[in-house]
Amino acid sequence: MTERPRVVMTRPKAGRRGRAIRRFRVEVSAGPSAGTSWAKPAERCAIGSHPSNDLAIDDPTVSRFHCELSIAGETVHVRDLGSRNGTFVGALAIADAKVPGGTVLAIGDSEVRISVDDDRSELASSERTSFGALIGQCDAMRELFGELEKIAASDATVLIQGETGTGKEGVAEAIHEASGRAARPLVVVDCSAIPANLLESELFGHEPGAFTGAVERRTGAFEQASGGTLFLDEIGELPLELQPKLLRALESREIRPVGGRAPVRCDLRIVAATNRDLRAEVNRGSFRADLYFRLAVVKVSLPPLRDRAEDIPLLVEHLLQRIGASPATFATLTEAAFVAALAAAPWPGNVRELRNHLERCVVFGERRLPNAPAAPHPSSTVDAALPYEVARRQALDSFERTYVTSLLERTGDNVTAAARDAGLNRTYLYRLMRRHGLR
Repeated sequence: MTERPRVVMTRPKAGRRGRAIRRFRVEVSAGPSAGTSWAKPAERCAIGSHPSNDLAIDDPTVSRFHCELSIAGETVHVRDLGSRNGTFVGALAIADAKVPGGTVLAIGDSEVRISVDDDRSELASSERTSFGALIGQCDAMRELFGELEKIAASDATVLIQGETGTGKEGVAEAIHEASGRAARPLVVVDCSAIPANLLESELFGHEPGAFTGAVERRTGAFEQASGGTLFLDEIGELPLELQPKLLRALESREIRPVGGRAPVRCDLRIVAATNRDLRAEVNRGSFRADLYFRLAVVKVSLPPLRDRAEDIPLLVEHLLQRIGASPATFATLTEAAFVAALAAAPWPGNVRELRNHLERCVVFGERRLPNAPAAPHPSSTVDAALPYEVARRQALDSFERTYVTSLLERTGDNVTAAARDAGLNRTYLYRLMRRHGLR
């Protein structure tokens, strides 16, 4: 039997330098905080009225988290964070745009001037090309690995931000496995997959008789994770009424089970993740500011796959090995022309979408280009020799898998959008995804 090629994670040559970026400066040129400025060797600058921003502006017309600037080559990327009064260049409102140096932004009653210098700063970078289950050799991933090395060595609360499918759970696992808590449990709670009326019990547990159907004591995720790490996935979906209770648990490391009287101490690390910008949710009033600050002690941002296309050849080999592709299929799906076509695709669902696509290629035994029409499912033909109930179940399974796969592909693996478009309850959609191995 021909041995399947193995992906070998190599370290870059010694002396490889980190990514160099232009330095930029932001100065308040008009308003109550005129003269205040920010100028650091960093890639991003958050602006708002709250003191936690990189550039804090004492102006009541400026939102707590107003906008974020990031250097993008020789220009600056400006992104409004759902501010109350907007971000303007002249009379033009900006939601998401790139502007040159010298641009003056109007935010509330204040103005800030952006300057881009010729000087460059080198960002800290790791020599790793993998960290836990994460792999990548582009600058953005090596910078991420450098951050994770430091984060794992601490016990700080971490907020992971990234688009759907970028690998947020993989980051949480990698942090846990590289930490001093690795021998203890990693407990995962998906805040978007549990009905709001059950989520409090899921997190904190309950005592017998706490509510109808509570016949015995349940240990919640906080207690289960004691000594280890609790990963709160999709924290942006946490109902507003539960947020004060979570905040108290984070601050005191004590919980009170539903229906319980005595507090329970829990020694654990919290890692949370979201595909939303929680600063914008704070501005909208759907997420508590104090909870955001408690979660965002350390922030990690994951790059979308479209910004790390050079990693796709490595990812394709790695994912095909995990899927269990045969040597012949592996060779077919790693041919240069096909991998180049994959690298040119936008992948709105990121690494998860790439994996699902490769899995379909393996199942159907062909190189299917992204966004190609879906092939019929192998079990779509009804076998009349089977008993009715068996044939019916097979046909329904085939329909559900094909429908959900196409639905997620069309919405870029955005489960909330997929459930809305299909007219399904999101919890039920998650159940279908798990039933057919799509999550």
